[in-house]
Amino acid sequence: KAMKVIKMSLHLMSTFVKLSFILFLCRRFSESSDKGWFRSLFVHKVDARKDAHSNLLSKKETSNLYKIQFHNVKPECLEAYNSLEAEVQTRLHQDQDYPCEVVGSWNTWYGEQDQAVHLWRYRGGYPALTECLKKLNNNKEYLEFRKERAKMLISRRNQLLLEFSFWNEPSPRPGPSIYEMRTYHLKTGTMIEWGNHWARAIKYRQENNEAVGGFFSQIGDLYVVHHLWAYESLQSRNETRNSAWLKEGWDVNVYYTVPLIRSMASRIMIPTQSSPLQ
Repeated sequence: KAMKVIKMSLHLMSTFVKLSFILFLCRRFSESSDKGWFRSLFVHKVDARKDAHSNLLSKKETSNLYKIQFHNVKPECLEAYNSLEAEVQTRLHQDQDYPCEVVGSWNTWYGEQDQAVHLWRYRGGYPALTECLKKLNNNKEYLEFRKERAKMLISRRNQLLLEFSFWNEPSPRPGPSIYEMRTYHLKTGTMIEWGNHWARAIKYRQENNEAVGGFFSQIGDLYVVHHLWAYESLQSRNETRNSAWLKEGWDVNVYYTVPLIRSMASRIMIPTQSSPLQ
């Protein structure tokens, strides 16, 4: 009996010494190199991104740059503002000397009230934008228009945008439609992940031709995404959105994209009479 106890004790001591030695080697190896195998068990590695998200997510076959404008109008001036804006937009849109075109113009119906939203496209990217701004700053009629418009505004802001590669390019629609702009402020560094998920999710939202355009900001508020949708009515919007949840896979994409969002907003918008998107 005594011999059995002694043998068992020696075996336990031997095992303990071996484990202690292994742990000692693991600690030394981990401390000597940040890439040690022991450390790698507990440290999550993320591969460095090899390019800007603007190059990875935007269309390669086009060089379109978009500008979105948000104008908060004095309530009593909204009708006059729409008439003045439509006149100037039509001139610029039709003048081949200016490398810009109106994609759509709206007044917010539900959301921030007495607000006008304009989406412009510059075919040719930043050089086209620069050329257009130079010409407008030397256009006396346009400068007078800006002075007159300023009297009608409470505030204004804009952003420069690129379009996601997996969305269709916005093109004129006959309507009548209502439009929803869903704006997402993402957590910093999550744009690539957002794009990867929505590249798959967009297929669930195209059956009723509701997907108009998808954009992400380049200048202005950063890590901002705008999704633009068109519906026949608010009821149609509700039915279309509910039907997406019946499709296998939509819920998974929502599950993974929601944690990427800091805040979000929805605008229901009515196109102005001069808007190419009706």
